[in-house]
Amino acid sequence: MGRAEHPLDAVIELVPELRGAIEVSPLTGGLTNANYKVRSSAGTFVLRRWSDDTGLLAIDRDNEYENSVRAAEVGVGAPVTAYLPSHNTLVIEFLPGRTLSSAVLRQGGRMEALAAACRRLHSARAFRDDFDMFAIQSRYRALVEQRGFRLPARYDHYAGHVAAIATALRVRAEAVVPCHNDLMAENLLELDGRLRVIDYEYSGNNEPSFELGNVWSESDLSPEALEQLVTAYWGAALRHKVARARLWGLMAKYGWTLWASIQDGVSPLDFDFWGFGMEKYERAVAEFDGPDFERLLADAGRAD
Repeated sequence: MGRAEHPLDAVIELVPELRGAIEVSPLTGGLTNANYKVRSSAGTFVLRRWSDDTGLLAIDRDNEYENSVRAAEVGVGAPVTAYLPSHNTLVIEFLPGRTLSSAVLRQGGRMEALAAACRRLHSARAFRDDFDMFAIQSRYRALVEQRGFRLPARYDHYAGHVAAIATALRVRAEAVVPCHNDLMAENLLELDGRLRVIDYEYSGNNEPSFELGNVWSESDLSPEALEQLVTAYWGAALRHKVARARLWGLMAKYGWTLWASIQDGVSPLDFDFWGFGMEKYERAVAEFDGPDFERLLADAGRAD
């Protein structure tokens, strides 16, 4: 059943910590779920509800739940209060931190804290599933074709570039660790002098360099900021690690473009998913066609 068959107040009463809620208010900003802040005598919580269509986006809710628990164990994610899969609902504790934005990250000064948050997350128990951006992009592309969703102009023209990235990244492959894989700035909270990470819909075991490249890509940070982040994470300014993170960031932009195309076709939310995706795609095209692409392919396979 989708969330429409289960009224919000009825779901709240199913969770002991939420019963007799004092205040329930919607939280804005989510692009996949309907989120609510619920205050009760037991504390303050976030109730996340999703529609059945989110399965098209390669989201496995059992995987999200299990990985959320493991992220909380290492103090980077929010503690999990309840999981009601038959009611399309996950409940976590509310973290009263400052939600970041891309603009804030671009101001600088947070790369050390961001690297520390990633290292904490990557030290968690292995996540349930693996995450493969190449496989997800391929799955999204097939779905766009099957459903007749919009596809950006010349999208398939860059299939050869994607193959070249895959070949380059196989040369010095990294051991996988538990990763978030969708580090938009809005999934980062500043709390008690540290960064916390929320929303584990796309979490899975992956290369650390994907995580670093993805956060760089999502917030459109400068190449210098990525170098700072890579240096803070690895403890040294490694040319092949910077190149690897940039290539993963490029692959993320190219793949998540189709996420936006699918959302444009199915989501009931009042949000310009097509514009959101095209912004990513245009930045990806600029990198595919730019002067650094061939150098990055070479640098990713070289020893410093």
